[in-house]
Amino acid sequence: MSRTLAAIVGGAAGAVALVGILLLICCFCIFRKRSISTTSDTGSSDPSVQVGKNAGVELTSQDARRFHIEELSLATKVFSDKSLIGQGKFGEVYKGLLHDGMLVAIKRRSAVPSQEFVDEVRYLSSIQHRNLVSLLGYCQENDQQILVYEYIPNGSVSIHLYGGDHVTQEKLEFKHRLSIALGAAKGLAHLHSLSPRLIHKDFKTANVLVDENFIAKVADAGLRNFLGRFEVAGPSSRVAADEIFLAPEVREFRRFSEKSDAYSFGIFLLELVSGHEAMDLLSSELNVNIVEWVENYQESGNISAIIDPRLGNSFTREGMEEFMQLTVRCVDSSSEKRPTMSYVVMELDRILEKEMSLTTIMGEGTPVVTLGSQLFRASK
Repeated sequence: MSRTLAAIVGGAAGAVALVGILLLICCFCIFRKRSISTTSDTGSSDPSVQVGKNAGVELTSQDARRFHIEELSLATKVFSDKSLIGQGKFGEVYKGLLHDGMLVAIKRRSAVPSQEFVDEVRYLSSIQHRNLVSLLGYCQENDQQILVYEYIPNGSVSIHLYGGDHVTQEKLEFKHRLSIALGAAKGLAHLHSLSPRLIHKDFKTANVLVDENFIAKVADAGLRNFLGRFEVAGPSSRVAADEIFLAPEVREFRRFSEKSDAYSFGIFLLELVSGHEAMDLLSSELNVNIVEWVENYQESGNISAIIDPRLGNSFTREGMEEFMQLTVRCVDSSSEKRPTMSYVVMELDRILEKEMSLTTIMGEGTPVVTLGSQLFRASK
């Protein structure tokens, strides 16, 4: 009797244990399924990896929104001249207001629809970084190809450097220009860090935009991939202006690389520090390339003559010297001697940090302006 009772009790205990184990297995499977679902929806289990919203549609690292022509037509008032804000290599550029209140930049051209276009948009829209202008989506209807980007309110750095009185004097101080340069360098460095790396191929001052907080964002990354050919139709003056930013090996051999981007970045730095548009120097009585222009002043020991007078004395001699040395390295005719963009980021970050601390400690207006041959002289 006792043996029978013990067997019954033991069997019951075993059954309870088995049920408990089965329940644990079921809970684990349900939890894992939810976890996988969250990861596939956002590209990560971390919700911070979600990269943007547009018209109530959550955009992940794999998504590019397909817009309808009716919505974009309404956003631009039927692509009216009043909405037209520019003309680029890809085509006309419009400012648009979507029905959800979001401002966008819309680039439009006539072209036959293609799957390659969609694939390229999906790839480029997956690239997200604080210092890159985000490609939100596309439209292919009525024999038109349209790209939709986030709208950057303060426009390009070009406008603030030589486009008139569009910015307050404070924003032109050396440390602000350093901050803009650092942001743009981070954007390019991110492109180069991708696998496979993405070469910008069309980096120039006009493609560095600043938002309402003057944070720099690099525009048109990968846009050349849509063009098909290196030579593009358009006004000859614009083509000539773009050529100034191209490295020697690109102009001669059409050989793009991360080092050709570094050269273009160097031209951007020269415009940033001088306040001069490279194209103006070429088309002026001087008829000189901006790199040659700097080299001439360097040889004569009067490099301070290229520094934008609007900078006043808002910089230290050491900071300007290091900035110019880095700039000259970027525009070296030998691609092998140019620094990588990751190195440029590191150097600009160091120069900016030092410049901020020195000008804060010494007070605005105290830093000494570098004169003559003191520039480019190696620190001992």
